[in-house]
Amino acid sequence: MRIKEIVSSIEQLAPVSYQESYDNSGLIVGDYNKEVSGVLICLDVIETVVEEAISKGVNLIIAHHPIVFKGLKRFNGNNYVERTLMLAIKNDIAIYAAHTNIDSVRGGVSERICDLIGLKNKKILSPVKDDLKKLVSFVPAEHADKVKEALFSAGAGSIGNYDSCSFSAEGTGSFKAGENTNPFVGEKGKIHFENEHRIETIFPKHLKGKVIGALLDSHPYEEVAYDIYPIENSNFEAGFGMIGDLEISENSVDFLKRIKKIFRSGCVRHTKIIKKELKKVAVCGGSGSFLLQKALSAKADIFITGDFKYHEFFDAEGKIIIADIGHYESEQFTRDIFYEIVTKKFPNFAVHISEINSNPINYL
Repeated sequence: MRIKEIVSSIEQLAPVSYQESYDNSGLIVGDYNKEVSGVLICLDVIETVVEEAISKGVNLIIAHHPIVFKGLKRFNGNNYVERTLMLAIKNDIAIYAAHTNIDSVRGGVSERICDLIGLKNKKILSPVKDDLKKLVSFVPAEHADKVKEALFSAGAGSIGNYDSCSFSAEGTGSFKAGENTNPFVGEKGKIHFENEHRIETIFPKHLKGKVIGALLDSHPYEEVAYDIYPIENSNFEAGFGMIGDLEISENSVDFLKRIKKIFRSGCVRHTKIIKKELKKVAVCGGSGSFLLQKALSAKADIFITGDFKYHEFFDAEGKIIIADIGHYESEQFTRDIFYEIVTKKFPNFAVHISEINSNPINYL
């Protein structure tokens, strides 16, 4: 097993292209072609986690938070970042992180929060924009189904809970093959007219290479004509935060006590209880205050996240309950997501969840 195989299994769910511009997801330390002796999964890479990896005999750490966010000019061991990296490099331990990319996909951090709470009718709270592309190609009629199947297998044609979505229209294509060609139909030097299907389908931009590869491999023509258009539709399968409904309404105070227990929070900081009963719940793992207006627009009764600042609580303006359960607390189950991905793909491989509690915040 090589690092690139483990990484690929994670990035099938959470492509690195979905990370934010400030982020540093990906392989931070190590060689993609290095053989893996075992995996240690954690939320934060700190010195004690690297020591744990050494003691367990594993050489790949998968973390949610990247240990490196800014450029490092020195490795003198003057802070925990330098010391952690030095220890990992000295012991040939690779470090991989999936951060905002796994925050912003279905099956990622926010959906795990929804599932733990028991929400139904789940939707992305702030869908990704400028992510979808439209592919148009022209295929001989008798080969149209084969090409569409290849495109769908590559990930094209998914809209919400529907897949294999496309549009076809019949028409006549024309071309004249040159001397240095080997035309599938027609003759060199003569204009040929062919009954073709215009096939249209969509795909998220991170799948562009895979989708175009599938088109070229399945298309019978020597030279394949195709167009790719940017489209302005939001991708409702990716984005930050989620919103859903409780199966039955719950008393607000009882609900707050329940989430405190589920997420093992030292405390839940919240705004005034303005509603006796709750039904619609918005969530975001980590620092989610930037989504408050989205939660308000979606008419959520409560917004659960972490890292709300003092003055940001005023922005609820008596219209929604804000519940800050803590950054670590809201993201701790990300480790389970990584564990499930890797063990499902590689069931006979040594995968460990770190026993280190890396939460830097303590409560009296």
